[in-house]
Amino acid sequence: MGKTRPVDQDIILYFAEPNQTLHNQYLALRSFFYEGATAEDVAKKHGYTESTVYTLARNFKTRFKACTERGEDPFFLVPKPGRKKISRESELVEAIIAFRKKQLSIPDIKILLDGKGYGVSESFIHTVCDEHGFVRIPKRSGPVRQQIMETSGYTEVLEAEVSTSISFSDEERFLSKGVGVLCFLPIIKAYGIDRVIEESGYPETTMIGRTNAILSFLALKLSDVQRYGHDDGWCMDRGLGMFAGLNVLPKTTWYSSYSSAVERKDNVAFLKALNRVFAEHGLFSDTANLDFTAIPYWGDEDPFENNWSGKRSKALISIQAALAQDPDTGILSYGDTTVKHDNQDSVILDFLDFYKDGTGRQIKYLAFDNKFTTLENLGRINDSGIKFVTIQRKSKNLNEKIKGVGGGQWHTVRIERANHKSRLATYSESTTVNAKYGKEPLRQIFLRGGHEKSSTIITNDFSLKPEEVIRKYARRWMVENEISEHIYFFHLNRNSSGIVVKVDFELTMTILAHNLYRLLALELPGFSHQTARTLYNEFIDNYGEVIVGEDDITVRMNRKRFLPVLRSGLPDVQSYKWIGGKKLIFTAHSHT
Repeated sequence: MGKTRPVDQDIILYFAEPNQTLHNQYLALRSFFYEGATAEDVAKKHGYTESTVYTLARNFKTRFKACTERGEDPFFLVPKPGRKKISRESELVEAIIAFRKKQLSIPDIKILLDGKGYGVSESFIHTVCDEHGFVRIPKRSGPVRQQIMETSGYTEVLEAEVSTSISFSDEERFLSKGVGVLCFLPIIKAYGIDRVIEESGYPETTMIGRTNAILSFLALKLSDVQRYGHDDGWCMDRGLGMFAGLNVLPKTTWYSSYSSAVERKDNVAFLKALNRVFAEHGLFSDTANLDFTAIPYWGDEDPFENNWSGKRSKALISIQAALAQDPDTGILSYGDTTVKHDNQDSVILDFLDFYKDGTGRQIKYLAFDNKFTTLENLGRINDSGIKFVTIQRKSKNLNEKIKGVGGGQWHTVRIERANHKSRLATYSESTTVNAKYGKEPLRQIFLRGGHEKSSTIITNDFSLKPEEVIRKYARRWMVENEISEHIYFFHLNRNSSGIVVKVDFELTMTILAHNLYRLLALELPGFSHQTARTLYNEFIDNYGEVIVGEDDITVRMNRKRFLPVLRSGLPDVQSYKWIGGKKLIFTAHSHT
């Protein structure tokens, strides 16, 4: 005798007590036509009147005949194999075709459509493109993709949403090409930079708070957006918006109006607060490298002076800026775009005033170019007890002194270059006394085969060995590399603002973005000396999916070669106030 099968009571009730109207109609008609029950019995059993049963039966006969002719079931949907037919008349399909005609990739189209609330998959977009004869787009470099996005004109098709504080719904998920930038959030939180931003004097509005505003600028800096005026995919990317605690990043007009409200004193106070944070984490040595850079001005008016541009090897209308960098970590600690011809010689004194109070850092050594300041200011620095190392300006007397050095007085030393490789240099040592430099004698180191031919390093430090002095000045050349990086990756040479405050704020945001890349590099074994461009290409430039949960947000990044290194190097942070107090969890996607 067979065993009785246990049956779930909920399943029994599903068949015995149907809740759906169509389900009840099916059972009633089955009893009437198949079992031969009377209309009276069917009405009592299924809660109908007799007239209703006859009406259901009459309508079913008509529907059954029509469905039979079409090959359909009158009650049940029959799944059809194969790809579903897509309506060519829909607004969504027209938008996809318009985007594809502008050479946008399927992931880019997906992100733009997600920004407008269309719940479509990449496979759906691929189907539309395939049915309309679009071929696969070959792999393109970042600058080429950027140029295509700039000239696509897609904003005529879709408009970005108004930026507001972010709000999540349960089980929300979306794709983003800015998921790599989210990796900076643990660094911002772990080093307390979010607290520095919140406590700064930068302006805010009722719609966009101070933290949201600064992170909005930072999102574009970190993601290699060339100009704020290029209003392309980033203004619809929900991932970049989430970085700043917004639904989407603001539009270009907001960036312009916000920076106009920032004053120089706000930037100075912000840089001082950043210096305190970096000093607390031991990221500063006692040495600062100083240099100038020219930020070209391409506006219609002509409010600025001619300055020498090393990138173009000529003088051009530009904003002259001063930068200070730590030689050990590469952290930039100071920036000033208010430099003019009549005050550029005193920039070094302004820099020392910057560190007199409120930065938590003690400057003991300065390294700078021979054109950075005057001999008189060198004398003031010498008399104040601060050590410096620079290149002595060439003169006829200096050349004669170098020629008089005998062959036995030259020595060979291996010096470290900015790329952390090394090469040999030949030097000889002497001293000089010049009233313009101050009361104390200075040390001269004649250098051949170094960064400059027949250079003369001068310093007021007699405690270091000659090779240590040479290496200390050689590390000053690193700041030139950092300036070059700002020009190419952070796009300082593309600034066109005629308002100095805007440019000064732009430089301050560039310093913050650069320092975040340096902090990221310090967390990645084997990448501590890589440039921001390399770090962006290897780690940050990535697509992925963001899945919002009740207590955390999972960021599923597409697989890349160094993704495991990136994930293991990120600090463990529990929550972020500006994204709803949720925790970020970084995982690898199942595909590249």
